[in-house]
Amino acid sequence: MMSNTSLLIVDADPRRPEEFRTQLKSGAYVLHAAKSVREALATLSSTHINLLLCNADLPGNEAFELLEQVRRRFPQTVVLMFTAFGTIDGAVEAIRLGAYDYLTTPVSAEDLRLALERAAAQHALLAEHRKLKRELELRFGLESLVGHDYRMLKLFELIETVADSTVSVLIQGPSGTGKSLTARVIHRLSSRRDRPFVEVSVAAIPEALIESELFGHVRGAFTGALSSKPGKFRAADGGTIFLDEIGAASPALQVKLLRVLQERQFEPVGSNRTERVDIRVICATNADLEAEARAGRFREDLFYRINVIALELPPLCERLGDIPLLAEFFLRQHAGPRRALEGFSIEAMSALQAYPWPGNVRELANVVERCAILARGSRIEFSDLPARIVEPLGSPALRGARSARGTLREALNEAERLIIEAALSTHGGNRQSAARQLGVDRTTLYKKMRRFGIRAVGRGRRRRNPQTSAPPPRNIQEASPASASSATTSGATTSNTRTSSALTGPTR
Repeated sequence: MMSNTSLLIVDADPRRPEEFRTQLKSGAYVLHAAKSVREALATLSSTHINLLLCNADLPGNEAFELLEQVRRRFPQTVVLMFTAFGTIDGAVEAIRLGAYDYLTTPVSAEDLRLALERAAAQHALLAEHRKLKRELELRFGLESLVGHDYRMLKLFELIETVADSTVSVLIQGPSGTGKSLTARVIHRLSSRRDRPFVEVSVAAIPEALIESELFGHVRGAFTGALSSKPGKFRAADGGTIFLDEIGAASPALQVKLLRVLQERQFEPVGSNRTERVDIRVICATNADLEAEARAGRFREDLFYRINVIALELPPLCERLGDIPLLAEFFLRQHAGPRRALEGFSIEAMSALQAYPWPGNVRELANVVERCAILARGSRIEFSDLPARIVEPLGSPALRGARSARGTLREALNEAERLIIEAALSTHGGNRQSAARQLGVDRTTLYKKMRRFGIRAVGRGRRRRNPQTSAPPPRNIQEASPASASSATTSGATTSNTRTSSALTGPTR
């Protein structure tokens, strides 16, 4: 048994703690006492309590309310309950709500000691489990955000920096870029990781119900309210609430959200009782909230309240070099144990990199899942891809990329060369403008031009090294825009690349 185990005894009778102290006759426990649920919660908030021994006969239903609160807010504390009027139904209900043991008084000193020793062992086991889980999360907390694009690497660093703070975070980016996964990663890297993570899609809930869903209601608050219901903010107490599509909030809801963010308190619908919560708020949107605030369609004070830390997720079409990493990542998820797929052919990967991906990472995940199911060979071939991806590849430039032979590195370098040439063509050979479009500095662009034998000499004219034989693209639409992530397009995972397959789920 762990030494100096902290034990909180909750009983309205002030003599009970001394009775148990006398029975235990051991210095192995540091005893604390509380006469009510309020005192117990105050002690739990200020002191790390290993074990809690509660009288199930507290007035009303307070003992079971305390049990629920402890399970939700202090999951590291193991709860035992005792009663002088033991019933099977009471014991079943206590165990169902999370009690570790249920004792009937009077209890012998030996039985009390054994029960507490078993509970202390359970606490030690749970603590070890949480420690190992925390180590894994700290090591692989960004496992679902795959990429070596320079903007993604900066994003990873910012997430790690702010994850354990309490400031509000606003995640912005087009639909399908991974906003929901980013919010979950922030929660998992924070000290609230063992507390609830509650996700709410503001746009998906009817306006007539959104206030009740978020703040809860009391019985009789409106027609059909047959019982009281806690809202999402109450459910997230102690943890994180993620408000997706916050830009869809009505003006009336924006006012209420502003108060919750400022004061961490609210009133359930139909109630005059103010409830306080301890929450971390993360919001997400695919709209330009700053522009919406300037136009008067979104409260400016609420925008600044939620925009303490802003995270911008780039669209997939600007992360060309990350497509091989993401495609392989999703293939490992969807191949399944019964069928091993070796990867993608050069033609298939070139086609994936040429497609503009309007649905972003979510669309890529769906395409890879479809290919993993329908592939006839040991790898994904060009013919396994959906028609919307392969049909546009009839243009001369992309036919050259499709028909390329050699290693995957050579095929990906060819795709990168086409993107750079297209950017230079669009800007009449102006390297500064082309570099700005590609998301790199002029020095990086110049090095790449030298590497690929590209010489921009004027609008629409290029001299290239004779070794590069593929004709230039006819127009910019024949190649997807690229970002600085295409600096490394071999598809091999580098030391700076974030990849893993531990966490899965839909991107948003």
